[in-house]
Amino acid sequence: MAIDVFAHEATVRARPGRLLGDVLVDLGFCDRPTVESIVRDARAASRPMQHLLIERGLIDSSQLALAVAERFGLGYMSLDNLHPDIAAMQLVPEPTLRRLQAVPVGFRDQATLIVAMSNPTNVLALDDLTMLTDLRVEPIVVSRDDLEVLLLRLGRLEREFVQSDDAEAEAAALEPTPALEASADDDPTAKLVRSLVSQAIQLGASDVHFDPDDGDLQVRYRIDGIMAPAARIPRRQAGRVISRIKILSDLDIAERRLPQDGRTSLALDGRRVDVRVTIVPLVDGESAVMRILDPGDGPLSLGELGMGDADRARVDKALRRSHGAILATGPTGSGKSTSLYASVAVVSSPEKTIMTIEDPVEYRLPGVKQMQVFERAGLTFQTGLRAIVRADPDIIMVGEMRDRESARIAIEAALTGHLVLSTLHTNSAPATPARLIEMGVEPYLVASAVDCILAQRLARRLCTHCRLPVRVPGSVVGLPDDRHEVQIYEPEGCHRCRETGYRGRIGLFEVMTVTDEIRALIVAHAPAVKLAKVAIEQGMRTLLDDGLEKVRSGQTTLAEISRVTG
Repeated sequence: MAIDVFAHEATVRARPGRLLGDVLVDLGFCDRPTVESIVRDARAASRPMQHLLIERGLIDSSQLALAVAERFGLGYMSLDNLHPDIAAMQLVPEPTLRRLQAVPVGFRDQATLIVAMSNPTNVLALDDLTMLTDLRVEPIVVSRDDLEVLLLRLGRLEREFVQSDDAEAEAAALEPTPALEASADDDPTAKLVRSLVSQAIQLGASDVHFDPDDGDLQVRYRIDGIMAPAARIPRRQAGRVISRIKILSDLDIAERRLPQDGRTSLALDGRRVDVRVTIVPLVDGESAVMRILDPGDGPLSLGELGMGDADRARVDKALRRSHGAILATGPTGSGKSTSLYASVAVVSSPEKTIMTIEDPVEYRLPGVKQMQVFERAGLTFQTGLRAIVRADPDIIMVGEMRDRESARIAIEAALTGHLVLSTLHTNSAPATPARLIEMGVEPYLVASAVDCILAQRLARRLCTHCRLPVRVPGSVVGLPDDRHEVQIYEPEGCHRCRETGYRGRIGLFEVMTVTDEIRALIVAHAPAVKLAKVAIEQGMRTLLDDGLEKVRSGQTTLAEISRVTG
């Protein structure tokens, strides 16, 4: 990832041979008498003047770094807007970087390494980095405090690598072959892969993409549903990175012609994070995608996901029934599984037996019997669901209705005294019955079994620290009165949200209760438009209406609603 470096714009053009005191005065950080007094005291004490300036509180470390950058005509960056490239940070061991007081943070191009330093006049450190990396080194100036934070961050990452290796070694005692092979290769490539995944988890990314690009590997994170560049792995290391990912996932490193799927795990902050891996052969080389399944603090509640009171009351009413099906629908990545977990948490109690069949198990729920799909061993949704139905459950959660057989078994279970929760890929709640019928489930079974359908999307949530108020006509946000303007918010960007204007995501929901009138329409093969009309008359709020309500309350933007609702 290329780093955009900017220099502080001073009021006076940089001149060769300028003294640091003159620069501080020109930048307005100190007045001339103060600088002259500090220079005299520094000479008397045989100490650098900048140390005295900071000790006496006359300037801070950031102002000193700005002045140093101005004096030597170099770029300056602060930690607030510096997003280090993990691939660059991993080129040199942390103890060496601490000795040199420098941290590689990115690449200007394939031959130039950008290095953050608080003292760019340390030519010995620059020479050492050039020899160690075989790259041309370009220094940028950061404050001493920011440099220390970078070094601490790098040290913490390396400690995580050791913890992960220890965890893999423990697993090796139980699973000899794959884990031993994964832990045997403790080289820079292994550390780079783990550091990229570790950083992705810290940033809240859901996926890490390794895409071939002109011989290199472009690494990108999916954060809040949007792709963001993270690092660029040079050509000489690209093949080793893909091979390392395969080894960690117990895949065939010699197979480069066919797609492969696997899984691995990482120890982070005392917890295990599961990672699903997909390898896809492309024209330019192999691409790897790592889906991060971080249990974090456990599943959220429906309210925390963004579901309004009226919609939550509809879902709670369906959850209180002893039988029937509740379906969560939407495209991939819309939060359906999270909504199911939140629903299971509502009905979970010692008096009920709850069993799930999932691929994968994303959260471990106390008191719930959870089954993981393992297709290579013959455990599919169909076989697992048949076993669950015979195991005397009260509530069944099916991770996804993938085909006719799994849909038929789930629907029949809902008709025989079980409360069934599952997901389906449809664009709206009224379109869901037609999708089940297309999968081969009889219309009368769909009408009889399904009690509640919730369609959903995930929109990015506005950063509350930097959002900007704007006024728009009421009709723009779904209000009937266009005579009065309404205040909403737009994104701006700050260091807390990585300059995106958004931080986190919020759910948009469309909850349809299947009433007798809607059941009759399903049996009659009525189109989704007609079901939607009746459902709206009965109180259903569409995804768009729910989104506009969240725009009016300042939680997201019109652009986000347009993006996720199409």
